[in-house]
Amino acid sequence: MAKTSLKVKASRPPKYKTRAYNRCQLCGRPKAVYRKFQICRLCFRKLASNGQIPGLVKASW
Repeated sequence: MAKTSLKVKASRPPKYKTRAYNRCQLCGRPKAVYRKFQICRLCFRKLASNGQIPGLVKASW
């Protein structure tokens, strides 16, 4: 879980646009964030397994 201060810092507009970075909207993780969903791979896997992401089906063969 990320610090609340880092979540707030990431949500503010940066002084220079190259300083902007993505954070997971659910847990605040700064790495491995999918741009399309704005969540990290860990939260994505959990939500996909529970069927909470519409149109997404876990592959099994």
